[in-house]
This record gives sequence, C-alpha cells and structure tokens, in this order.
Amino acid sequence: MRIPFFSAIHESAQRCFAPRANVRPQSIGVVISTYNHPAWLEKTLWGYFAQDFHECPLELVIADDGSTHETRDLIDRYRNETGWNIRHVWHEDRGFRKCVILNRAIRESSSEYLIFTDHDCVPEPKFVEKHYRYAAPGFFVSGRYSKIPLSPSQNLTREDIQTGRAFQKSWLVQNGFFPSSRKCPVQPPWRSTLCNLLTTTQATWNGANSSGWKKDLVAVNGFNEDMTYGGLDVELGYRLENLGVHGRQVRYSIFCLHLDHGRPYCNPEILAQNRVILQNTRRKKIVRTPHGLD
Repeated sequence: MRIPFFSAIHESAQRCFAPRANVRPQSIGVVISTYNHPAWLEKTLWGYFAQDFHECPLELVIADDGSTHETRDLIDRYRNETGWNIRHVWHEDRGFRKCVILNRAIRESSSEYLIFTDHDCVPEPKFVEKHYRYAAPGFFVSGRYSKIPLSPSQNLTREDIQTGRAFQKSWLVQNGFFPSSRKCPVQPPWRSTLCNLLTTTQATWNGANSSGWKKDLVAVNGFNEDMTYGGLDVELGYRLENLGVHGRQVRYSIFCLHLDHGRPYCNPEILAQNRVILQNTRRKKIVRTPHGLD
C-alpha cells in the first residue's frame, strides 16, 4: 500500500527512530504457523537453533493447523535433541483455520513479547535479536521476507543456515537466484537504515515477519477468526493501529528467506469477503474483534 511521499517520509522517520523507553521484553516467544510441510518447518527450526540471541528466555510455539503425525514427530525429535522450550499447539484439520490456531498459540505462550512467522520463513542469524532491539511500548515491528525460488529452497542445508552463508547474495546466485539490489536479503547497516527511512511502504502486520507485545494482542482480542486466507494479518495490524499501537517500519533491517510453495487454499470468493472485513475495520476504527481470543 502506498501513501503520499513526504508524509510517508515523516511517518517513517518517527517510527524508525522513535524514542525508546527503557523497557525490554523479559521473555520472547516465536509463534510459527504450520500445516503439513515438515521439510520446510525443519529448515525454519534450524534457523532458530542458530540464533545469536542470549538476552532473555526464548520459547518456540508451533501453531499447527491440523498437520499429520510427521510434523508432531519432527517437533518431538528436536525438542528432545536440543532441550529447547518448544510448544506444539495443534487442532484437528477442518480446513484453513489459521486465525483459530494462532489465537490458541497466543493464549498458551508464556512470553511477554511475541514474534510471528511461518514454517516457510528461515530467519537470519540475528532475527530474534533485532526484533528484541526494536521492541518498544506503543509499537509493533514490521519486517520483511525475501522470496526465493524452489531450487534454492530445496538446496538449503543446515550448514548453509548455521554459517549464515544462505543469507548472502553470493550463495543465492550460486543456487540460481539473482536478486535485485532492492530484494537482496543482506543490506549494509547504513543502507538498511536509509531504506527504512525513505520507503513509502506502510508498516503493516505481516504473518512472515512481525512482532508485538502480548498485552497489545490481548487488548485487540487477537486474530479475527471470521477470516481465513487473505488479509488476516493486515487486519490485525489495522486494529492495533486503531488502538494506538503503531507499526515500526524496519523491513530493510529484519528479514527471513521465504521458501517456495504453492497456495491451493487461495479462494477468490473468500478473498473478496476478507476485503470487506478489512475495509470495515479501517472505516469504523474497530479495535476489538468479537470473534477472537475470548
């Protein structure tokens, strides 16, 4: 979504460089949504096991929209091997009910601050640390992802992730992906800061790479369970904005690699219904959905 250039610059400056209160999360949870793709989920878990983050307790919450036992077996194996605090929140497969399982994950998480992502989004080594650093009262954090083709998605190994080379342009090129400068995952720090300031893209909540305080998510009653695929994350962000919790646009500073996959659940009729909900949320300044956490 685009907004007038100069007002966008002013908003970006305020939100990128907003004064930080001396408040840090005392605990962080990463909520990873998944459905029947253990191969991609495993690569994403490798990314979290390789995180360079030691500031506070970290839990992983797998929000599982009805996967079969292969996913459960994978999670159990890594929980036993690593000793990590990994919660597997599952419900029966009755169609696309991502909002329902995400709300349950929010309820069951014990963390003060929550990062939201998907099973096909492999985080850079400082992904969690950067979300922690940008967390501030009255804000949510909006990052981005770099979508890579199927071949490098399949070729991605645990060593590629642990060493960090998978997030370098040279590795992507060697594996058949030639990102433009704008889409390249890694940016020099000075360029990331400048691009965050100059972008005219609004800071929206996105399911691949966003974070916020659990108390704020509870205040808006979580995800709107009337929505299925298409806009469910953005709608949550609208309600946070209506509450007075604003997005911090740091899309060029925090990123993950988005592995390739199809979307058989994409339905034009449902997308149209979701657009109506989105428009209604914005027009009426709705803060709390009646069909959410409670």
